[in-house]
Amino acid sequence: MQNILEELCNSPDGLLFIFDGLDEFKDTIDFGDNRRNTEPQDRKQQQVPKTITQLYSYYIYNILKNHSREIENPRDVLLKIGEMAFTGVSEKKIVFRDGDLIEYNLQPSQFLSGFLMELLERDDSVQSVVYTFPHLTIQEFVAALTQFLTPDPRDIRHLLSDAHSEEDGRFEIFLRFVAGLSSPQATRPLEEFLGEIGKSATGKRNLLNTLHYLFESQSTILARTTVGSVETLTFSGLRLMLIDCAVLSQTIGLCETLKELDLENCYIQIEGLQCLGPVLHKCQELRLGINKLGDSGVKLLSAALRNPDCKIQELGLNENGLTDSSAEDLTSTFCTNRSLTVLDLGNNKLGDSGIKLLSVTLRKPDCGIEELMLTNVGLTYSCIGDLASALSTNRSLKFLNLGYNKLGDSGVKLLSAALRNLACEIQKL
Repeated sequence: MQNILEELCNSPDGLLFIFDGLDEFKDTIDFGDNRRNTEPQDRKQQQVPKTITQLYSYYIYNILKNHSREIENPRDVLLKIGEMAFTGVSEKKIVFRDGDLIEYNLQPSQFLSGFLMELLERDDSVQSVVYTFPHLTIQEFVAALTQFLTPDPRDIRHLLSDAHSEEDGRFEIFLRFVAGLSSPQATRPLEEFLGEIGKSATGKRNLLNTLHYLFESQSTILARTTVGSVETLTFSGLRLMLIDCAVLSQTIGLCETLKELDLENCYIQIEGLQCLGPVLHKCQELRLGINKLGDSGVKLLSAALRNPDCKIQELGLNENGLTDSSAEDLTSTFCTNRSLTVLDLGNNKLGDSGIKLLSVTLRKPDCGIEELMLTNVGLTYSCIGDLASALSTNRSLKFLNLGYNKLGDSGVKLLSAALRNLACEIQKL
């Protein structure tokens, strides 16, 4: 039995059979036991996979959906299965015994049977049970998924080094799955049962490395096929070098469906923003907080906001060393931009002069800002009269955050008078 399995799993024809077979039937079947009568809600959630990695994610999703209730913590058990699978990939091992299950603290169960098949092995007239994944590619996928579940993920660079040092290509399919799982679209179905996947710094670095590989390929067709349908790119907390920003700019340029770009606390500074500037207008949610952009950075962003194709609806610029000069640049774009509705300028040094400039724009009938965060911006009583006047005439602003400013009692009285005005649309202050 082991020889047959090894022949199938190591055969290129066998590998192609699995991939081609899955691809052929992916639109008509759900993997798992008796899945043909899937509820409409499940079908809506399980959109047609666009990559092999996404296809395997739905395979695991169905196992979790139908067996996760049998165990207390599916994530922990899947992590143990994945560790055993990774050891198998490293050692070219596809058959596991009771001793292997004991080593990884795994107990035979219906949940485990969704991942491992039980086989009877005969040796000198003695029968024993052994375990194997339905196919080597499934073992490789589960092993790759473990890299995004473990609290201390392995460094992808070490894995790449190992892959290049092994001339037999044992890590080849595994690393393809690692690259595929760097995409949020591939892991999203599994998060219902496993929680957040791939949001660690290592997961973000893995994704960035994948984008670098695509950049190095200089194949627009390959890159567009890979990232063209990406909706979310999150790198918050990951320090990005200038070359990273250049690669990311090319990626965004190829994305047709990008909704959210999170670069908060990535230390991109003005140089990185110059690389990204020409494509930022394509995002709907753009988070650039804590990046030391300064007033010169806002000038670059203003160009993106004035772009007639700008899609930016939410913009985060908190804690960037901005002054009243930035407020002037931003207000010049509000009357031409028709997309921006949420703006976070918290923890900047706008001062009273900056708030007065914003107030002038808020009084204009074509201003579409609905949520404005002005937390800790150096606001005092001297500019409250201008802000209160804007609140009495503005028709769009619904949410205003003025926390950690020195309004004083007299400033609050002015605001209260504006809130009593029937024309004021503020719902949360």
